[in-house]
Amino acid sequence: MLKLNFSELSQENLQSIVKLYEKGIVSDKWNRMMLACTDQERQQLQFFTLNLINRRVVAMNEATIWSRAIYPLLMFAEKEHIQAWSQVSLKAQYPRFELESVVDGVLANTVSGRVEAPYLVVLQAKRGIKGKDPQFQLYGEMLAAAWLNWQETAETPQEIFGCYTVSDSWTFARGIVEELEAEQPMMTVELSREYVEKIEAETILQILKFIVAKRRE
Repeated sequence: MLKLNFSELSQENLQSIVKLYEKGIVSDKWNRMMLACTDQERQQLQFFTLNLINRRVVAMNEATIWSRAIYPLLMFAEKEHIQAWSQVSLKAQYPRFELESVVDGVLANTVSGRVEAPYLVVLQAKRGIKGKDPQFQLYGEMLAAAWLNWQETAETPQEIFGCYTVSDSWTFARGIVEELEAEQPMMTVELSREYVEKIEAETILQILKFIVAKRRE
């Protein structure tokens, strides 16, 4: 059994364990995956965004960016039992490989203070000399989340969402995971363009609201 940490994933080793099909940026699809914000949400976002605009986000460390820019927007998308969480452990055991580590954030059903299988995983990309392409690490986290959801629902294919952030820029990913019991599962991924939170916070929230609503269907 091959055991991999999310941070170890690269294009090469990910393609050795799954059939990966990347469709690249499909902005037209993401433009349709949005739910309108209410007037109250717009007012809250306006106050939040003004506070963010007056700060040099690029000069903040990662923990400060997470607490001031990323996590609050996830909380705006919460609905009833669907909540945002930070530092969540994920573990998935496919037939030929195992994925395990801690993800930066999730949106997930919460029951009695316990996080169930997430359907949106959020990766805060590292900066500086430790920084590397976050895309394939995010794919691994999405694979793990898809497996956990499959254990609960037995539905196939599994639709799973992810997002990675660089400073206050968000890039979303939609994954379709099939053949979860095969030696080499299949994963198809569609990416969004980058959304800059300082000027597009409402658009980001509209996407998050769509993802939450889709889960509640």
